[in-house]
Amino acid sequence: MIRYICKRLLLMVPTLFGVLLMAFVVVQFVPGGPVEQLLHELKGRGSSEAAGGGGGGLYQGQKGLDADQLAQLRAQFGFDQPAPVRFWIMLKRYATFDLGESYYHHQSVWALLIDKLPVSISLGMWTFVLTYLVSIPLGVAKAMRHGSRFDLVSTLVLLVGYAIPGFVLGVALLVLFGGGSFWQLFPLRGLTSDDWDSLSLLGKLTDYLWHLVLPVSSMVIGGFATVTLLTKNSLLEEIRKQYVLTARAKGLKEHRILYRHVFRNAVIPIITGFPAAFVGAFFTGSLLIETLFSLDGLGLLSFESVMRRDYPVVLGSLFVFSLIGLLTKLVSDLCYVLVDPRVRFEGAAR
Repeated sequence: MIRYICKRLLLMVPTLFGVLLMAFVVVQFVPGGPVEQLLHELKGRGSSEAAGGGGGGLYQGQKGLDADQLAQLRAQFGFDQPAPVRFWIMLKRYATFDLGESYYHHQSVWALLIDKLPVSISLGMWTFVLTYLVSIPLGVAKAMRHGSRFDLVSTLVLLVGYAIPGFVLGVALLVLFGGGSFWQLFPLRGLTSDDWDSLSLLGKLTDYLWHLVLPVSSMVIGGFATVTLLTKNSLLEEIRKQYVLTARAKGLKEHRILYRHVFRNAVIPIITGFPAAFVGAFFTGSLLIETLFSLDGLGLLSFESVMRRDYPVVLGSLFVFSLIGLLTKLVSDLCYVLVDPRVRFEGAAR
């Protein structure tokens, strides 16, 4: 087991290197880098001042920068060095978990990620909890009533929910319950109200949960189908196996067979997916949902960073999320050993 874990950890190094190399190469060919974006912004500002009649001459951004100023600007963003040198410097920083500083926010990438985490954690954590709390019992109920009217109707409802995109459902919920054309029952934006600081502890909790109803509902409806049908199919597969027939022949009660034997084996693929789903819930942002409900999370940060060519944020967040993803995959594999003692990794490590 120790050899296997060490081997997997060592394999993460070339994987991370390959991911960062590909992203860095792509970045070099994307037009409109941070220098060009800043020059375009200066020209736009100069045009605005000229239109307003301010000053006797042209604004410097409208005139254009001379060679020395342009060179200083490129050095400020680190583009005065060749691409291989910049890539090597980036790797050395990332080896010490120094993600650098954002070009536009003027603060460290770590500070930005931590600042946006509360929104993504709120959306992801409640989506994860509600998905598994509803889907696993529903999957068990569908398996025990396989082929019944309840099974058919619930499957139809799940598939309809799965087919509706989250942002479309979010728009519908806003129109119905957010003061669009019908009722104004839920707030439209943010995680808290303006009077948050003056509320009691219970009032703050209620206000926080009330703000989450619409965005979490938009995200969670589509996730019910996957986990529910996975639970149902896993149970049905186990119920058809020989050991279940043997247990029934010995006179064991159906309830004991289900929860002491069948459910324990059927839940293996679900439990092993917990780490990835749990970590993904904390670090996954939803751009459309965050934009729709005016939530400033990781999804919106990633989109704005790409559009502004904020390369430290783009590459730094990619490094962090790739590392977390690789570690989560390792934890998921190790979960097989915890829930199924028959699984051994000794042979894979040789």
